[in-house]
Amino acid sequence: MEEKTVMQDKMLRWLMLSACLAAWATPALADDDDEGSKTQSMHQLAAHPPIPSAHKDFSQFRYRPIGDKVVEQADANRLLFWTPQGTPDGYAERLGNAIVYYDRTGKAIRVQPLALPTDE
Repeated sequence: MEEKTVMQDKMLRWLMLSACLAAWATPALADDDDEGSKTQSMHQLAAHPPIPSAHKDFSQFRYRPIGDKVVEQADANRLLFWTPQGTPDGYAERLGNAIVYYDRTGKAIRVQPLALPTDE
């Protein structure tokens, strides 16, 4: 008789465990289907971040190599110059009260002093 109650006890525990697991997994499965249509994956967010890109005014940069493509790097406050063949041709960056232009080897080739703002 005692063996029969032990067997029933084990069977009830197993049924309760399986019922709890089924109840626990059901909402998680339903959320996965809804979530896919509402949000983007981390890979999609990294490819096209929802934050606006930085915009700077590069009108003070006067020198541009002839025929080169100019790429703005607003976060670094510099311009990159690329040849029509697609090789880097140098860059320009603002340092203090001047803009320094570098060639493709990183050697400074030109310095453009900037006018100090007047207090009027």
